[in-house]
Amino acid sequence: MEYTQLGRTGLKVSRFCLGTMNFGPQTSEADSFAIMDRALELGINFFDTANRYGGQYGEGLTEQIIGRWFAQGGGRREKTVLATKLFGEMGNWPNQSRLSAKHVREACEASLKRLKTDHIDLYQMHHIDRSTPWEEVWQGMEQLVREGKVLYVGSSNFAAWNIVQANEIARNRHFLGLVSEQSLYNLNARMIELEVLPACREYGVGIIPYSPLAGGLLGGALRKFNEGRRSQERAQKGIEQHRSKLEAWEAFCEGIGENPANVALAWLLANPVVTAPIIGPRTSEQLDGAMRVLEISLDEGQLQKLDEIFPGPGGQAPEAYAW
Repeated sequence: MEYTQLGRTGLKVSRFCLGTMNFGPQTSEADSFAIMDRALELGINFFDTANRYGGQYGEGLTEQIIGRWFAQGGGRREKTVLATKLFGEMGNWPNQSRLSAKHVREACEASLKRLKTDHIDLYQMHHIDRSTPWEEVWQGMEQLVREGKVLYVGSSNFAAWNIVQANEIARNRHFLGLVSEQSLYNLNARMIELEVLPACREYGVGIIPYSPLAGGLLGGALRKFNEGRRSQERAQKGIEQHRSKLEAWEAFCEGIGENPANVALAWLLANPVVTAPIIGPRTSEQLDGAMRVLEISLDEGQLQKLDEIFPGPGGQAPEAYAW
């Protein structure tokens, strides 16, 4: 396994982040335990979850599964860089969502209880809260850091100006601020190249891409047209909408003799701003298969060809649309 630092911090994380959103709804607890054990065996030390994951409103089922896995001991918690998220509704009472100082504190305490741990390594805001001032958000987060319940703070689905504003206000408060941003990013969804990636590069904020395979679209969708979730109507429409791109994409991957899913991940890892794409295997075998990615090195010609198949926004702003 390869490791890198999380943004501008000294924290070392694996080049893959194990996504746990399937744990509970799609993957049984026993299989989830097996996947997490296998991840540690492979050297993956970075796990991502959220208090909303699990499919049962307000219960945090996925966090509970991870907590029961930690409780087995064997150094599981000590080896894991644990990331979770808050923002969404965890109940129907007025302050059981978003980023008020009250909810930040209460959501953290609830996650710690479910996860059976005394601290969260990376506490991520799942979305921007336009109704709460940054002074209040940072007041809540700073208190958690002082108490040792949170080590680092990250964001998810933030615009570039949100990241800049958050970190400038944190700087004025002599606080570390955001160290990571979790964004939708893959070959077919490159909008963050306009402003989010440049902002993260300048502020030392590590990018953690989610949906690196575009919901399976980049994982050999044409070849597996009638398999699993790809057979669902929504997935079929997506395949038809992008068929010409996918034909060129899968031909490219066949030409270099690599699995499309692995090439999609290798493309992300080739970007120096990217810390670790989130991979969400449903089985240990899928997890093992992803390790091939670390051996794939795309040259300049191949990267240019992928730009032709999946054109991005044209670079960063403002050059992408102005002189």
